[in-house]
Amino acid sequence: MIFFYGLVGAIVLIDQLTKFLALRFLSSQTPLSIVPKVLDFTLVKNPGVAFGLFSGFAPLLFTLITCSLVFLFFIANRSHHEASLSSRWALSLILGGAIGNWIDRLRFAAVIDFIDFRVWPVFNIADSAITIGVCLFALNLFRPEKKT
Repeated sequence: MIFFYGLVGAIVLIDQLTKFLALRFLSSQTPLSIVPKVLDFTLVKNPGVAFGLFSGFAPLLFTLITCSLVFLFFIANRSHHEASLSSRWALSLILGGAIGNWIDRLRFAAVIDFIDFRVWPVFNIADSAITIGVCLFALNLFRPEKKT
């Protein structure tokens, strides 16, 4: 359980640190080119969810996301002993990313995004953790159970 919460905390810390740096050093008008025509750092404040959807519903989104976080904590604590290691990793990644973006919504009423591959909407570390966690969880669903 300590590892689970440690991973969640590490994701939140790294996410919030990178967003702090993005807010401090990036401008929304001028992207910082890291790898020309491939990767830029571009400051974007996203009040919606994925790809900016539902941006006009910020208070409702905040409420729904807060309820979802409580539910995730409940699931994580309840299923800790029965879940496989990869499921615990997946849940840790999802929860850490969700908390990181929730903190942004609480502080700024928007999520801070800055990683811009120019062929995909701008995203952040928390988004990456959530995506990896969901993919890992989906892979677990298709893996056959071991029979004892």
